[in-house]
Amino acid sequence: MKVLVIYHSLTGNTEELAKEVAKGVKEVDGVESILKRAEDVKEEDFLEAKAIIAGSPVYFGSMASELKRVFEKFVHLRDKMENKVGAAFATSGDESGGKETTIMSILQAMLIYGMIVVGDPMDATGHYGTACCGRPGDEAKRNARKLGKRVAEVAKKIWS
Repeated sequence: MKVLVIYHSLTGNTEELAKEVAKGVKEVDGVESILKRAEDVKEEDFLEAKAIIAGSPVYFGSMASELKRVFEKFVHLRDKMENKVGAAFATSGDESGGKETTIMSILQAMLIYGMIVVGDPMDATGHYGTACCGRPGDEAKRNARKLGKRVAEVAKKIWS
């Protein structure tokens, strides 16, 4: 089973967090993590994945247009995405920089796709998804791995 981790990153912060999410996915037996930049995602990536975890830097309180373009490009796949698992993560340049609204914009797109969205596990933050300000520190990296693992576990329960 495949979990697609997609992201947009200019400074490398979101990419670094995406790599940690992908590591968490790999902790679950029988689950493969596919890590891709938003511009490299293909239709078959969406179709083959049983879960998608998407990440973005905060751009005006929402996901980056590069990531939104992916959801817009594959809208014709909506009926094939129903009941797949979705989750989100974000990075910002400021403590109050809109991380939660960015995560919610990603989850909103996933809900429109008919996906089942999950947030962080309770032993992480127990909120909407993993987020950090600036370069991910040790705690953000741990939480990102926990999010990846949780999504993989939930997807495995649903799709096995």
